[in-house]
Amino acid sequence: MLEIESLRKTYDGHGRRVEALAGITLAVGAGEFVCVVGPSGCGKTTLLRCLGGLLRPTSGEVRVAGATVAGPPDGLAIVFQEYGRSLMPWLRVAENVELPLKAKGLPRAERRGLVASALASVGLADAGRAYPWQLSGGMQQRVAIARAIAFQPRVLLMDEPFAAVDAQTRADLEDLVRSLWQATGVTLLFVTHDIDEAVYLGQRVVVLSSSPTRVLEDLPVPLPGERDQLTTRSDSRFVEMRTHLYASIQKAKSAT
Repeated sequence: MLEIESLRKTYDGHGRRVEALAGITLAVGAGEFVCVVGPSGCGKTTLLRCLGGLLRPTSGEVRVAGATVAGPPDGLAIVFQEYGRSLMPWLRVAENVELPLKAKGLPRAERRGLVASALASVGLADAGRAYPWQLSGGMQQRVAIARAIAFQPRVLLMDEPFAAVDAQTRADLEDLVRSLWQATGVTLLFVTHDIDEAVYLGQRVVVLSSSPTRVLEDLPVPLPGERDQLTTRSDSRFVEMRTHLYASIQKAKSAT
C-alpha cells in the first residue's frame, strides 16, 4: 500500500546544503501498523511530509497503492502533533470534521452521517456543537483523529500525535488508535519519539539513523494482537524489545 524507494531529501539555503534523508527504502503492506522511531532531529517529520505529498523529495519515489505521489494523494490522511493548529477555532467540532468531506464533494447527508459516526468512534458523540477551544487537549486530538477517520483513508500517517498530552490521556489515545486501526483496516504509519509507544502500538518498528537519515533496523514486534496498558507493558517480550530499540537509538546518536 505504501512504498518508499531510495528517498532522498536535501535542503539548500544560506550557502549550505543539508541532507536530511539519505536514500530510504521501505514498504508497508495493506492494513499494516508500522511505527517509526529514531534520534531527535533525525528527519522523521521530513520523511512523513514527503510521504504525504507535502514536501517534494530531492530524488527517489513514494507510491501509494501503486500510484506515484506528486502531491497530497487521494485516500491518504495525516494527523499532526500540533492538533490546536490543525483545527479551525471559529468552526464547531462537527464542522472541522466535515471540512475534508466538503472538499471531497460528498453530498450533505452523507457528510453528516460520516461526521456523526467518526465522532462517536472517538468518544465525542455529544461534542459536535462545541468549539475546539472549549475542549481539553486530549479531546482536541480526538477531533483531529475523527476528521481523519471520517475521510475514510486507505493510508493514515500520524506525526507524534500524542506528544503534547499528559500520560493518562496518551495511554487512552494509544488504545483508541489501535481499536480504530483494527476496526477500519487502514494502513497506518505512526511516527513517534517514544520507544515504549512504538512497541505497544505497532506490528513493526522501523529505526532511523541520525541525519542524514537511513533505515537502521526494521523489526517485527513479538507481541499478540490484543494488547492492554498493564499486561502488555509488563510482558518480557515488550521489555526486551524496548531495551534493544533504546540501545539502537543511543548507538545511532553516538555515531552522529
